[in-house]
Amino acid sequence: MTTDPTDLLLPDAAAAASRIRVVLVGTQHPGNIGSAARAIKTMGLSRLVLVAPERAPDSESAALAAGADDVLAGAAVYPTLAEAVADCRLVLGCTARSRRIALEEVEPRVAGVRAVAEAAAGTEVALVFGRERTGLTNDEYELCHVAVHIPANPEYSSLNLAMAVQVLSYEIRLAMLAAGPAAPAADDERREPASHGQMEGFFAQLAETLDAIDFHKGRAPDSAMRKLRRLFLRAQPDEREVRILRGVLADAQRMARLAGERGG
Repeated sequence: MTTDPTDLLLPDAAAAASRIRVVLVGTQHPGNIGSAARAIKTMGLSRLVLVAPERAPDSESAALAAGADDVLAGAAVYPTLAEAVADCRLVLGCTARSRRIALEEVEPRVAGVRAVAEAAAGTEVALVFGRERTGLTNDEYELCHVAVHIPANPEYSSLNLAMAVQVLSYEIRLAMLAAGPAAPAADDERREPASHGQMEGFFAQLAETLDAIDFHKGRAPDSAMRKLRRLFLRAQPDEREVRILRGVLADAQRMARLAGERGG
């Protein structure tokens, strides 16, 4: 009799798998969607999300899914990455190239352990993969919290999309197999970081406030906002803390408005 791979997972790790989604952005070839579905199902994952695929899954997708039809059929589709990860508190972006936008960078093994630990604690986690030829845009990459780089042979680092999905899914599988039951947190430690959507709302208000108080003094705002994004993402404020921060920003905007009216 064949052993169900999920039987090897402890309860916390099995629950973690249900909170981890694999997100494919702007996929160009339907066959890669099917191959990715197969890759994640072999590793005990089931949630596939598509962001603005160039072509919808088709018969080639089904053929390459090779039995992972349930994963393929259940794939959610979103028009933008921001919408696809709005409820996530950890977004891991896979990238093969260095960026001007500096994020914490980890290897797949570390990413797998972190993804499982966060998911086992009740957090929604997204593992994001970009387009076959061009990867993620800078705007999409900026929505990620951590960058994941597969240390392939630098002389021939040509990993196709499904291969990259398989590598990361395997590391998540290893982390799930190794995970023990989650220890109960003390009452004063039980807090969930704000969701991706809540943080993006805060960042939008922060940018508006910095403009309102003339913080940039004519300089381009991009560099300062990137540094502030990294600072607040490292801090991982919870929903209540984000509400407090947004209240502070609202007051700052109000004072700037009053100052402008007096000056007018």
